[in-house]
Amino acid sequence: MNDANPRRAFDAIVIGAGVVGACCAHYLIEAGLQVAIIDRGSVASGTTGAGEGNILVSDKGPGPELDLALLSRRLWFELIDVIGDRAELEPKGGVVIAHDGATLTRLREFAEVQRAAGVETHDVDPMQLRELEPHINPQIPGGVHYPQDMQTQPMLAAAHLIARGVQSGRLSRMTDTEVTEITRDESGRVTGVRTLSDVISAPIVVNAAGTWGGQVAALAGVDLPILPRRGFLLVTEPLPITVHHKVYAADYVANVASDSEGLETSAVIEGTRGGTILIGSSRERVGFDATLDWSIVQRLAAQAVEVFPMLAGVQLLRTYGGFRPYCPDHLPVVGADARVPGLMHACGHEGAGVGLAAATGYLIAQAVTGRPLDLSLEPFAPVRFDSTPERVGAHA
Repeated sequence: MNDANPRRAFDAIVIGAGVVGACCAHYLIEAGLQVAIIDRGSVASGTTGAGEGNILVSDKGPGPELDLALLSRRLWFELIDVIGDRAELEPKGGVVIAHDGATLTRLREFAEVQRAAGVETHDVDPMQLRELEPHINPQIPGGVHYPQDMQTQPMLAAAHLIARGVQSGRLSRMTDTEVTEITRDESGRVTGVRTLSDVISAPIVVNAAGTWGGQVAALAGVDLPILPRRGFLLVTEPLPITVHHKVYAADYVANVASDSEGLETSAVIEGTRGGTILIGSSRERVGFDATLDWSIVQRLAAQAVEVFPMLAGVQLLRTYGGFRPYCPDHLPVVGADARVPGLMHACGHEGAGVGLAAATGYLIAQAVTGRPLDLSLEPFAPVRFDSTPERVGAHA
């Protein structure tokens, strides 16, 4: 749906109407800019619509991504103050479990390092674990409780942020609109975008296209090595609240950081406000093949039952899959592209896009308006993948 009589000249254009694009648009209009947000589908119809809505610190070791996550967690509370409780933010905390003593030792060592970097962690023994999660398998020897972990409904968050921007008069929403070119002048500087039916002007274009961020970057003549990483989720029938936190096995962290193209699964279980239980997670690099693999569904279900035996008799409501935007170094791409003046990237967050969205949009707006940055964007710079000299004059 497009807004009536949208402007054709803006201060900035955001490509991608998922949760990252919505946060970028929000902070840009808060900075006083007139913005267009463009998506070839509907709001949150891509990566965002296939996610769990996690806002996590528990799965990140010390470093730039954890710094980004901690900033984002704080900003998410501010966003919820803006749009109200309609995005179903739940600061319910996470519990990471180990199935054996050796894994538990490594998990607690990892938590100690995280604690020194500003993450709140609490080691829990089997009795404390059952106090947190009464229905958990009593054979699990322990884990770590992360009170800062949260969850939101990312489609609602994106939709409400964009709707608020439209209502302010500073945001034009253009959905079902495919960008075919990022236009540039003779010096190579961004001048806007071309769609199938129009040319829209702006000196700033933000690539927030998620898994398709590499394809959008190519429209400006630059390479961005973002690949799809497929994953599936299971959704149970509504139940009385039986899973109180995000509960996942310690090998989930290793799977996130893995470079393997093959299938990797780990138990991830969490309840929702509506009573359904989300079960994941799987990762594999199979291109954009969205075929549902029932053997993976069965594997995920079996791993979930190992953690919560009471799930054995529960019916599935649905299953669905999606793609995470995978970068070779597992860091997102955030900030200005030195190869094309006026081009900004806000993509490649893999499975952490929802959690990192608020800080990503906030920092993009700071960079666009020339304000001091709360965090350095150097670790996320697009040119870290480029082995050739900077080039600003090459056209797509």
